[in-house]
Amino acid sequence: MKRQEPYGSWPSPIDAALVAAHDGAPEYLGAVGAELWWTAPRPAEGGRRALLRLTGDGGGPVSVLPPPWNVRNRVIEYGGRPWAAVPREQGGPLAVFTHFADQRLYAVEPDGDPAPRPLTPVSDIGGGLRWCDLRIVPEWGEVWCVLEEFTGEGPGDLRRVPVAVPLDGSAAGDRSAIRELDGDRHRFVTGPRLSPDGRRAVWLAWDHPRMPWDGTELKIADVTGTPPRLTAVRTLVGGPEESIAQADWAPDGTLLAATDRTGWWNLHRVDPDTGHAVNLCPLDEEFAGPLWRVGPGWFAPLADGTVAVVHGRGDARLGLLDPDTGDLADVPGPWTEWSPALAVQGTLVSGIAAGPHRDHEIVSLDTATGHCRVVAEPHHDAVDPAYYPEPVARVLPGPGGREIHAHVYPPRNPEARGPDGAAPPYVIWAHGGPTSRASLVLDLEIAYFTSRGIGVAEVDYGGSTGYGRAYRNRLREQWGVVDVEDCAAVARALAAEGTADPARLAIRGGSAGGWTVAASLVSPTAEGLYVCGTIKYPILDLTGWAIDETHDFESHYLETLVGPLREVPERYRDRSPVHHADRITVPFLLLQGLDDPICPPAQAERLLAAVAGRGVPHAYLTFPGEGHGFRRAATIARAIEAELALYLRAFGIDRPGAPALDLGGAGP
Repeated sequence: MKRQEPYGSWPSPIDAALVAAHDGAPEYLGAVGAELWWTAPRPAEGGRRALLRLTGDGGGPVSVLPPPWNVRNRVIEYGGRPWAAVPREQGGPLAVFTHFADQRLYAVEPDGDPAPRPLTPVSDIGGGLRWCDLRIVPEWGEVWCVLEEFTGEGPGDLRRVPVAVPLDGSAAGDRSAIRELDGDRHRFVTGPRLSPDGRRAVWLAWDHPRMPWDGTELKIADVTGTPPRLTAVRTLVGGPEESIAQADWAPDGTLLAATDRTGWWNLHRVDPDTGHAVNLCPLDEEFAGPLWRVGPGWFAPLADGTVAVVHGRGDARLGLLDPDTGDLADVPGPWTEWSPALAVQGTLVSGIAAGPHRDHEIVSLDTATGHCRVVAEPHHDAVDPAYYPEPVARVLPGPGGREIHAHVYPPRNPEARGPDGAAPPYVIWAHGGPTSRASLVLDLEIAYFTSRGIGVAEVDYGGSTGYGRAYRNRLREQWGVVDVEDCAAVARALAAEGTADPARLAIRGGSAGGWTVAASLVSPTAEGLYVCGTIKYPILDLTGWAIDETHDFESHYLETLVGPLREVPERYRDRSPVHHADRITVPFLLLQGLDDPICPPAQAERLLAAVAGRGVPHAYLTFPGEGHGFRRAATIARAIEAELALYLRAFGIDRPGAPALDLGGAGP
């Protein structure tokens, strides 16, 4: 029988160290002949990402590179596809990867000489030379990719261009050996995709002030000459109000593209000569997502003409699409979130998949038999799954009757229950982006709170992806308004129906979610609603962020979210929490990586200066060596313990052995 104990005081085997050990997920899955390769997080190894390979010999995955090799890059700061590899008849596979520490390209032959050799030089200008979205072209002895090159010390002093890097290492000491493939300049590009006959290439491009989910162009070019170059470059489809998220060729030479020209990212067949596009499966669902990184793949064509697709409405399921009939068959199984990284090997389609009760796994589907199986990174319950929450996808009413999507995670513990007639405290989670969404997957960070008796509600506020362009566009010039209103509406709805205690509501978020938290704490819309807030690596001063305090990729983002600064400067000031710090009356926790190039510490420090001496309890924890988002195990553990400590104090919960947090910021 369960013991009756106050919410928030329940015993739980899910501690901060366990959460940290399970942070992150596999990424960038790809096929290398009969093998599968991917990157995986290593929180206990300084937060590096390891490159793993599954050889198919019956053994488990092995690491291609030992520590401290870190297979990541900083292109657009969020990174892009960091590795490529090809099988060879002799000597085993050849791999090329980016190393985070110096951002150089390296080649390695894991079955031969295991020592990586550099392919590109080091630059001492600005952020240096960065590379991503790699494709090895063996017949030309090159790797084709995106180069991001800084030309000065400022965050916007750079350019991006498709290039060819020789595999022989000649460019490691000679920058001139790197060939630029495209003279049609754009601020942002993805890596070229060669047609099966090698005569054409396609890629995506866009320019400020657009973000890629606003509008992109599908570029096409002829591949001519020796060495080959991209010529007769032209825009095939796309524009300011059409977002193309992925384009690639099928084995028979058909050009496919995921575009939202219908209001939803649907898969289209595009004529490479005329640009005429045919929707292969017209549905009010998303067959793609936002390009926060360079090189994701939501679809992958098979040799038999079918296409493996990741699709959904607020989720991401794997399906097989017949482009001739439009028939779409979903893959059965417990996985509801497939990452945009599909690998095709004959009739096999492999991907990274998770679900409400399963962590991310490498799963292979045999399209000939319909059989799915986990081949690597299998889920193992770290604790009794009775401590995991049972989430519910909800649609709740918002201002003006608009729908708001949310995931509600009630408290759950096999040993304890709350007092009769009492509702639990809840924390509203605002996701980052803001052009993103929350994924309904097993997350031990959420279970850390729900197993202790604190509920969580993730809000896909207006502006989130996964629900079509109209839902995404709700946030246009309304950031700090719609997101705040929607989070508040979900909190109030849960309280009104008795799910949550109206006197014990909190809000937390990181990056753009941190903005929403701070904006909520100063907004009349949410006045008196939340008793505390957790603000992680936030944006707090719109004007400073828009002028020179962030990186190039998002430097014009606010023109869409708030409006052009030159036209509405007062709006930037009016919505910035740093200018309304006098309205903050509840305790808050501020968490900041000191090496964050996206939301730098200056933003957080400005808020601290504004609240100084106002008597508001708060804590400011900083983490050297951490950037935008925490990767190191010690950081992750400290941050979640501090967050729990804040809630225990604000909710009035007495918990023996609770983590300590000094909220002495109340003093002058």
